[in-house]
Amino acid sequence: MTSLADRTEDRWDDGLIARSRRARGGAADGLDGLGEHGECDGCDECGEGDEGDEALVRAVSGAGNDGGKSATPPLSPEGQALRLRLDALRQLVGLSRTRLDGKTLAEAGRVLDEAAARRGLSPQHTVVAIAGATGSGKSTLFNSLAGVQISETGLRRPTTAAPIACSWSDGAAGLLDRLEIPGRLRRRPRETSEAEALRGMVLVDLPDLDSAVGAHRDHVDRVLALVDAVVWVVDPEKYADAVLHERYLRPLAGHAEVTFVVLNQVDRLPGEAADLVLDDLRRLLDEDGIALGEHEEPGATVLGLSALTGEGVGELRELLGQFTQERGAATRRISADVDRAAVRLRPLYVADGHSGPEIGEAARAEFEDRLAEAVGAYAAGLAAERAWRRNAGKACGTPWLRLWRWYEGRRAPRTLAGLAALAAIGGRGTTVPEAPVEVEVTARQRVEQAVRAVADEAVTGLPEPWAQAVRETAVRGAERLPEALDELAVTLGAAVAVPSVKPPRPTWWPAAVLGQAAMTLLQIYGGLWLLGQIIGVLEPRLLPPVLLMVAGIIGGPLVEWACSIAARGPARRYGQDAERRLRQAAAGCGRGRVLEPVAAELLRYREVREQYAAVAAGGTKLSTTRQ
Repeated sequence: MTSLADRTEDRWDDGLIARSRRARGGAADGLDGLGEHGECDGCDECGEGDEGDEALVRAVSGAGNDGGKSATPPLSPEGQALRLRLDALRQLVGLSRTRLDGKTLAEAGRVLDEAAARRGLSPQHTVVAIAGATGSGKSTLFNSLAGVQISETGLRRPTTAAPIACSWSDGAAGLLDRLEIPGRLRRRPRETSEAEALRGMVLVDLPDLDSAVGAHRDHVDRVLALVDAVVWVVDPEKYADAVLHERYLRPLAGHAEVTFVVLNQVDRLPGEAADLVLDDLRRLLDEDGIALGEHEEPGATVLGLSALTGEGVGELRELLGQFTQERGAATRRISADVDRAAVRLRPLYVADGHSGPEIGEAARAEFEDRLAEAVGAYAAGLAAERAWRRNAGKACGTPWLRLWRWYEGRRAPRTLAGLAALAAIGGRGTTVPEAPVEVEVTARQRVEQAVRAVADEAVTGLPEPWAQAVRETAVRGAERLPEALDELAVTLGAAVAVPSVKPPRPTWWPAAVLGQAAMTLLQIYGGLWLLGQIIGVLEPRLLPPVLLMVAGIIGGPLVEWACSIAARGPARRYGQDAERRLRQAAAGCGRGRVLEPVAAELLRYREVREQYAAVAAGGTKLSTTRQ
C-alpha cells in the first residue's frame, strides 16, 4: 500500500478524476491527488462506482485569491485585551534584553513572532489538529469528520507520514502555508449539509506522536505549536500512555480551552466500561492540571465516540462547529501561549514577599555614615574645632604669650618637628602629608564594605538576574569612588581643618581684644610707675603701681581664660560645620556614583515588573461560550 508521503514528487491524474471533471463540467481543473490507494484502474477497493463522492476529494489549490489574508474585523474585548498583553510582552522583552540572556527570552520571542504571524492571517478560519498515538484511530476520525476517505488508514504503522489538511472553506492557503503543508496534501470535504456547520474550519491530521520515525514526531511538534486547537484522540488501551501525558498534555495544561480529548473505539468496551474509562481519563487529565469544561465552565472537552461506527462523531462535529463559529480559538490559543510564557518568566520578574525595589532611608544613612568615616569627616571636624580655638587663643591671648609663640615660630623651622608644627598652625603652607599605606587600604576597604552593604540592601528579595544587575551597577560605580573621596579629603578636608589667617570671629571678639589690651596697658603703666619711683623721678608709693601690675598680670590670663570658655561654642559649631560639609561632599559623591545608578537600575526593574504584571494580568482564562 502506497502512502501519500511516498508520492512527494508524483503529481498524477487518472480516469476517475477525468470522469469527475466531466461530470462537474471541468470545474475541478488542476487537481492533484486522491486518497489512500494511490493510482488505480477501477478496483473495487477504490470505490470507483461512487465517483460522485470521490470527486469531492480534491486539493485546495490556492483556496482564495487573498492567500489566506483577509481584512481584519474589529477586535473583540478578548482580542483587545490580548493586544495589550502582547504589547506589554514586547516591551518587557525589549527592556530585558540587556539584563537577561537570549535563551531566557527565546520563548517570549517565539510567542510574539507566532502571534504576529497568526494575527496577519485569516481570522475567519480555525485550524484544528487531530493528534494521537499509534493505532488510536485519529485518521479514521479525520475521514469521518470530512465525510470522505482522505487520510490513509490501515494496519501498517505508522500509516500517516505527513500532515494532511482538509479545509471546509476557501481562503485558508496562508494558514496552510504557515503549517508547511504542500498543495498535494490539501483536501476538501464532502459537500453536505453537515459540512456546512464546519465552514471556516481547517482540520489537520498529524502523524503518530509516538512514531518510531523521528521526522514524524518533528511534524507533530511543529504543527502543534502553530494550530489554534487540538483534538487528542486516545484509545482504551493507551489513554494513560506516559508519552502522551508527560510530553504533551501536561506541558499544554494551560491550553485547556482549545483542547478536545476524545476517547475513540468505545464500541470495543462492553456495558458501562466506556463510562469508567472516561472517568479515569478525566482523573488523569485533572492530575495533568488540565481544567475540564464541565458545568458550563471553560476548559477541555472530554467525550467518547467510535470513529468506525459513527457513534458520538455527530456530537463532536457539533462541538467543533460551534467552536469554529465563535472564531475565538486563535485568540484563546495565543492567550494561552502568553500565559505559559508568563509562568516561565515569573521567577525572573517576581520575588515573593518583596515589598518594592528601593533603597531605604536607613540604608542610605548607613551608606553615607560609612563614606563619612572613610573620608575622615569626624576627625576633620575635630581638627577644625581645635584650629579655631587655636586661632582664638592667638587673638585673645596675652601679648607675652603671643611674643613667645612668635619666638617659637622663628626657631621651629630648624627642626622637622618645627616644620610640622608650623604647617599645623598655617604659618608656612597648607600641604598635607600623604596618608600611610595602611590607612589608605583601610579607607578603601571601608568604601567597598559600604558599597556591598547598600547593594545587599537594595537587592533584598529581587529576582536573581536583576539582583546581579544591581550588584554590577554598584560595583561599577564604586570603581573610582575611593580616589574621589581621597581628593575630597585632600582638598576640602585640609581647607576645613586649618582655617585661614582671618577666621570668622564672634561679636564679642573685639571686646576681648580691647580687654586684653587694657590689661596689658595696666601692666605697662604700673611697671613704668614703679620704675619711676625706683629711679627717684616719682614719689615713692609702691602699693598703687604694684596693684596695677598685679591687676594686669592677673587680668590678662583671666581674659584669655574667659575667651577660651566663650570660644568653645563657636569652635564646636565651626567644627560641626566643617564635618557636615565634608560629610555632605562625600555623600554627594557616593550618591552620584553608586546610589543614583542603583536607583536607576531599580527603577528599570520596576518598569519591567509593571510590564510583566500587564502580561500576566490576563492569566485568568478568557471567557467562552462553548459548553
